[in-house]
Amino acid sequence: MLPHPFPLSGLADEAADDIDGQISAHKALHWSCLELRLLHGRQFSSAAVSDDDFRCAVDKIESAGMHVSSYASAIGNWSRPIAGDFQIDLSDLRVLIPRMQRTRTRFVRTMGWVRGEASDESWRDECVRRYKEMAKMAADGGILLLHENCEGWGGLSGDHARQFIERVNHPNVRYLFDIGNTASYGQPTMPFYKEVLPFVEYVHIKDCRRNPAGGKSSAFTYAGEGDAHVREILIDLIRRGYKAGVSIEPHVASIVHLGEGTKASPQERFDSYIRYGQGLEKLLAEIQAEPLRSP
Repeated sequence: MLPHPFPLSGLADEAADDIDGQISAHKALHWSCLELRLLHGRQFSSAAVSDDDFRCAVDKIESAGMHVSSYASAIGNWSRPIAGDFQIDLSDLRVLIPRMQRTRTRFVRTMGWVRGEASDESWRDECVRRYKEMAKMAADGGILLLHENCEGWGGLSGDHARQFIERVNHPNVRYLFDIGNTASYGQPTMPFYKEVLPFVEYVHIKDCRRNPAGGKSSAFTYAGEGDAHVREILIDLIRRGYKAGVSIEPHVASIVHLGEGTKASPQERFDSYIRYGQGLEKLLAEIQAEPLRSP
């Protein structure tokens, strides 16, 4: 098999709740990095995971010869409205920055808060204001805030994403493109990707079948089996010489960050994660064996 065109990683809590299981899954895949989100259902990027538990987890990761590719934080996520307490997000960031420095990790996934009752304009302006404040902290800490195309004004479309980055206008705020979120949110994948491509620093691998009636879908699939044009985007990333890496976020056994970890057995979660990673490797090998073309 050809060498991978960029580092492969994954949101490790989709494989297991505990750090030992998360490490074991990546060992089984022979991957040297993992993306941290939850430890026993608690956010690595907040004080919910104690400093002692964080140190223990990192010691195990490093003892296994691995490193942390990125952190998937809850900052601005689907559970936090734009009219909510911004201090919660700032508190998370204050906890997270020294942890990122400890693991020598530059990337943290962030989002843009849910709209609630806010007007479109006030939602946009408050999101931009908050990111400008967080960007100062990110710059001081030597990290990058990567806004994901998920919840938030900056995730509504490729045009919104571009406007968001341009309005924040800070080198420590860039974009994380989750391929499958486009199909999951009923958005056109390729126009979104092409619009946001100049700002993308990291990529999540997810795939999903579209809702035939339009709108949101939770029909997640293995990479390349859904409607999110995963193969075409991977082809284009390779053609462009993209090297930052990707993280798998399968969602095929359970959506653990929604508290659905019990809907599949631990073994089912672990096995599906391995299968997902191996499927991505096979897809990349097929792409590399073919003449590269633009999407």
